[in-house]
Amino acid sequence: MKSLCQTSLQTAAARQAMLTKPAGSLGRLEELAIWLAGCQGEVCPEIKLPWISVFAADHGVTAEGVSAFPAVVTQEMVKNFAAGGAAITVLARENGAQFEVVDVGVFNDVTADLGPLPNLVSVRVASGSANFMQQAAMTESELQAALQAGEAAVERALAAGADLFIGGEMGIGNTTAAAAIISQLCDVPIETVVGHGTGINDKQKQHKAKVIQTALDLHRHAMTDAMGVLRHVGGLEIAALTGAYLHGARHGLPMVIDGVISCAAALLACKVAPQAKEWMVFGHQSVEPAQQAVFADLGVAPLIDLQMRLGEGSGAALAIPLIKLACALHAQMATFEQAGVSGAD
Repeated sequence: MKSLCQTSLQTAAARQAMLTKPAGSLGRLEELAIWLAGCQGEVCPEIKLPWISVFAADHGVTAEGVSAFPAVVTQEMVKNFAAGGAAITVLARENGAQFEVVDVGVFNDVTADLGPLPNLVSVRVASGSANFMQQAAMTESELQAALQAGEAAVERALAAGADLFIGGEMGIGNTTAAAAIISQLCDVPIETVVGHGTGINDKQKQHKAKVIQTALDLHRHAMTDAMGVLRHVGGLEIAALTGAYLHGARHGLPMVIDGVISCAAALLACKVAPQAKEWMVFGHQSVEPAQQAVFADLGVAPLIDLQMRLGEGSGAALAIPLIKLACALHAQMATFEQAGVSGAD
């Protein structure tokens, strides 16, 4: 894992102290600029090319009735991503971000009938994960292939000159997998982390919690480490996100983490390599309760709270303008000396 540049962190912090404002008055905007300075090794960092990879995969556990939407929606949304009609594709365009959707394991291959689609990368590991209420979600070889799919996305981002990475996801049933991962890794009761996901009612939510608890009980003795948890109760797109976060940290690529699914993957990455957290900033607070357990475990706080629960990387993409503005303030504000303004005594 790479480490942040301590010299740049210190120099950027010193610059913040000289700008024409009371110390700390720009709050977390100051922290963002200093953090990015440490990431880029530049006193005045900037974001020129954000990169967004949305990983898509289906979940066998949807057979247990844990979602308000049918699994076919994953495939349909992949087409929507490719056509540019999803929320995240709008946000990518407005932010000048490079966008791709990566099919890691949708039940049905959308290219089989339609052929290659724009912005779609097909690296299908399997036709969905297995129903983890009955067996492990992935084989070891499937897990490794999905992790590598995430690494490959980061490699594409780096080759394009990207300076900020956002991982998004699409997969009906993936809040079930995320809640299972977070409950196990954070050692919190499943009832406290299960949310309404795609819009299930309270009765369906209780059923969802029972399904997850049954799965955790089934696999508990096999889940001896973070990767064991991911393999048994995770999903292919969550594995790809985990691989992307680990690879991004290895190569010093700053990353904005999205909602509860992405947070589950970030938690996994940090359990495997704690130093990976240095390269992460958490974009937004979802209404899904499992995300709070991740924040508490990692000791982090989100940038914004807009009561969202969409996924796709959308909350993280909304943080891009904040990060750019933080950099602009840091670089363009005058110092007390330049402006001829008296500093604090």
